[in-house]
Amino acid sequence: MTDTYPIAVTGASGQLGRLVINALLTEQGVPANQIIALTRRPESLKEFADQSIQVRQADFDDPATLGGAFNGVNRLLLVSTDELAEAGKRLAQHKLAVSAAEQAGVRHIMYTSMPKPGGSAITFAGDHLKTEQFIAASSMSWTILRNSWYFENLLMETGHILESGQWFTAAGDGRVANIARADLAAAAAAALAMNDFNNRTYTLTGKEALTTAQMATLLSDISARSIVVVPITDEQKTDGLEQAGLPPVLAKTFASFDTNTRQGGVEEVTSDFHQLTGREPQTLKEWLSQNRALLTPAS
Repeated sequence: MTDTYPIAVTGASGQLGRLVINALLTEQGVPANQIIALTRRPESLKEFADQSIQVRQADFDDPATLGGAFNGVNRLLLVSTDELAEAGKRLAQHKLAVSAAEQAGVRHIMYTSMPKPGGSAITFAGDHLKTEQFIAASSMSWTILRNSWYFENLLMETGHILESGQWFTAAGDGRVANIARADLAAAAAAALAMNDFNNRTYTLTGKEALTTAQMATLLSDISARSIVVVPITDEQKTDGLEQAGLPPVLAKTFASFDTNTRQGGVEEVTSDFHQLTGREPQTLKEWLSQNRALLTPAS
């Protein structure tokens, strides 16, 4: 399959990148020597190198590393970076990577975006939208994966929620179609290995969209702890995050998640995951039950 291999994955030392590579191997049957794991720290991926996966350095802040990183790649998964503290840096990183991939002759690029980035209340939504547009304007064929929020993101709050018995939220009755990180990785791997590309955007969601109150009920049932949902304003959410130790920029960013939820930005449920994988995604109830050991009160 000369138009398929090799397949490269950026952010391969991150949690999503590692899962995508494992899914390429185990679910899609991609030969290890046809996978390229790209990371700023090649020494962190010895387990991949030991499996005959090519490990290459790719630092989006160092253009000199990118030409060699993308050399010979046919299909590239560009995992969005986690640079949120400095305005404009994330988009600059993405544009640098896309341009380098195009110059290196990458045939197809895939990007991990977010649901409904146009007009979203999320502070970094513009980074995703502009990256999508930059990719579409390139000479490469493309796939956009608009990934809904991970179930795993809930773990940033569940410790304090379980300790206090209160879930402070500015999301109102807004719903979230969360999905497991492993399911998103499986969908990405399936998309990377597919035979046909049509410059397509997939919105990858869970099979149900839940309110905070509904999620709190599930968390309460599985943890055997009482949880009360406490409605607050956007400003109170931001202030509370700052008091918890987050820098103002990040506090505003994380508070904007609730605003976006309240405004319906992550409520859409699609069948795109099933279309790519042929199966249904894990539900929140199933995921919480499977990860019961992680649901511990904050110390």
